[in-house]
Amino acid sequence: MVVSTIKEIRLHRLSIPLKNPFSTHLQTVQERESIVLEMVDETGAIGLGECVAFSSPWYTEETVQTCWDALENWLVPSILNQQMTHPSTLLNRMKHVKGNRMAKAAIDLAAWDLFSKRKEVPLWQGIDGVRQEIDAGVVLTGAIDESMYEQIERAMQTGYKRVKLKIDKATEPEALEKLIRFYPSVSFFGDANGLFSKLGLQALQSFDLVGLTLIEQPFGEDEWALHHQANRRMKTPIALDESIRSVTDVERMIEIEAGKIIVLKPGRVGGISEAIQIHDLAVQHRIPVWIGGMIELGISKAHNLALASLSQMTLPGDFSASNHFWHEDIVSPTIDVNNGTITLSEKPGIGYDIDAENIEKFRIDYRIFT
Repeated sequence: MVVSTIKEIRLHRLSIPLKNPFSTHLQTVQERESIVLEMVDETGAIGLGECVAFSSPWYTEETVQTCWDALENWLVPSILNQQMTHPSTLLNRMKHVKGNRMAKAAIDLAAWDLFSKRKEVPLWQGIDGVRQEIDAGVVLTGAIDESMYEQIERAMQTGYKRVKLKIDKATEPEALEKLIRFYPSVSFFGDANGLFSKLGLQALQSFDLVGLTLIEQPFGEDEWALHHQANRRMKTPIALDESIRSVTDVERMIEIEAGKIIVLKPGRVGGISEAIQIHDLAVQHRIPVWIGGMIELGISKAHNLALASLSQMTLPGDFSASNHFWHEDIVSPTIDVNNGTITLSEKPGIGYDIDAENIEKFRIDYRIFT
């Protein structure tokens, strides 16, 4: 049994400009704040985690600032100088802090990376992954016009076979159907981010037969009855994203038949530990799962890629190359897409190190806890 004592935690608060603005009907993101967490044990081994909260509470109630405060004042002190025999050890030590899933996830991710490094196995193998080649999937935003066709052409040249489009008030079903038919070899996901809470079920149904592989989160995160109605009436599968915050939410989705597919975001559910439990429940009920993106940096994406190796991750996730969102990522090597896939590393842990130069370049705050 591997036992680590958590001797030091380093928090890096970063602010990194996106190559291009990322827009949904909820928000436009041009600058990405993030928190990178380094967990150091008595041997000097380092586990890497990332907090994927946004600067303002437009996505969840957590923000970069609330997570920074929670980590600094409650979560880090509860695990510092404590022994870890398994990542769940640290989760148990944080139970006295309610909520704060994204802040806790930063610690849980780092714990899994450290745990795998100490066991000298790649994270994806340590969690019983079954595949080393992960299908890539790109997320595109903007109007369905000539520039969108150009974006898709570039994505196809890179090898992407799955494209997720954001649906907003200006999206016309006819234009979307024409686009989908123009690219028969591409699987198109439609992400509504709760848009149809305002537009209604009838408006949603107008997108039912345009050729989407699935429609993601048509209604608000707590609008379970509307999701049940949509799931019952529509032929296009409903995938729940923001509604899934825990195993309990998945159990509810299954019980009331509110969706057919799970979009799993480790940061939103509290980390890899909860994500694995959700995956295992999906296996029992034969529910397809895929990993959703959070405009995250390379550390979070590396953890997500490891999770995508699990058996029930049967749909391509939001896995684009480092250079899709960023001029410069914070991991070394960068995450690259080759022939439409990303190859998981055979190095222990997540398989990536931090790029110290870029961390320093984009850092706006720093804390060390010993």
